[in-house]
Amino acid sequence: MNSPSPWHTTPLRSKIIFLAAVFFVFVGISITNDVMNMGRTMPQRFTASALINGVFAVCYAASGIILRRKVWKPFIPLFILQFTAMGFLGHFFPDRPPATQLDAAATAALNFRMALDGQAIILSVLLGYIGFVWVSVSEGRRYIRTQTEKAQLESEMAAAREVQRVMVPEEMPAVIGYAIESVYQPAAEVGGDFFQVIPMKSGRTLVVIGDVSGKGLRAAMIVSMIVGMLRAVCDFTEEPAEILAELNRRLYGRAQGAFATCLAVRLEDNGRLTLANAGHPPPYLNGLEFPFAGSVPLGLVENSEYEQPELEIEVGDRMVLVTDGIAEARNKQRELLGFSRVESMLQEGASARSVAELAQQHGQEDDLTVIGIARSE
Repeated sequence: MNSPSPWHTTPLRSKIIFLAAVFFVFVGISITNDVMNMGRTMPQRFTASALINGVFAVCYAASGIILRRKVWKPFIPLFILQFTAMGFLGHFFPDRPPATQLDAAATAALNFRMALDGQAIILSVLLGYIGFVWVSVSEGRRYIRTQTEKAQLESEMAAAREVQRVMVPEEMPAVIGYAIESVYQPAAEVGGDFFQVIPMKSGRTLVVIGDVSGKGLRAAMIVSMIVGMLRAVCDFTEEPAEILAELNRRLYGRAQGAFATCLAVRLEDNGRLTLANAGHPPPYLNGLEFPFAGSVPLGLVENSEYEQPELEIEVGDRMVLVTDGIAEARNKQRELLGFSRVESMLQEGASARSVAELAQQHGQEDDLTVIGIARSE
């Protein structure tokens, strides 16, 4: 695949000055023909041919920059048109016959014509080279500025990836009585999904999964803010509903129009699970969607309350938490993977990784996160 032409990213002023420089240089070259002709070119032909050569040189230069390897397509008709125009000029304004003998007046006129041609050549070439130098310096500075900005952006993205690496645990902490597996696959270099597995002071464990609206660096920064808030809130309460309510209160007005869905599950070693949901897709228990009443995502309403259901799971039972990027995976035919297909897979015992891989193969458009929580004893 060909890289995009630099013509499309060049500032308009640089384009105009570059083409003007081409025009003046080729006008100067055209004037040399009159010098070689010893001033015998008719004034009308002299002026018109200089303008025609300059204009066609601009057309050749522009088409070469824009079309590059396909420059031959406009080159042939342009050359025929230029050749025809110059032929008409030669026919209607032929050169004066060469003088066999010059008197003083004719010699003075010829000297004046040659001096004028020389000055015109110097001026046109000088204007052309001034234009080329200006464009070279201007584009050089723009290139340096672009590379500097690119390096800064890459540095910021590297910092964001490092922040997100901390925010999304690479290894699951051991949780007594449970086996936890996780898969996280951002759609861009950094994403808006997040999850945390937090050991609590009481010995219980809090599993949190969430999704910030949007993608990229801005979403990643909001993720880092939410995770920092989450760990601070967990220091003074272990109730999932209270944790979400406090996160919502702290996030409201600070997310610059963004919001986050979030699902919190507290695990106890006797198999008791306590849940709270803030607008997130419901979890699946043994392949069936766990019922939740409607709830508001974090950051939209200043004071929100969240229900806190409890349940007990037996050894072998499994709860799966997902973000909406799984069901919203879309193939080339724009068909969604869908929650029903995800549910069917989980009922058949699919692992978290196989669900994530299916969504990625189907057509990943959003961040993908899957967490499996199975009671092991």
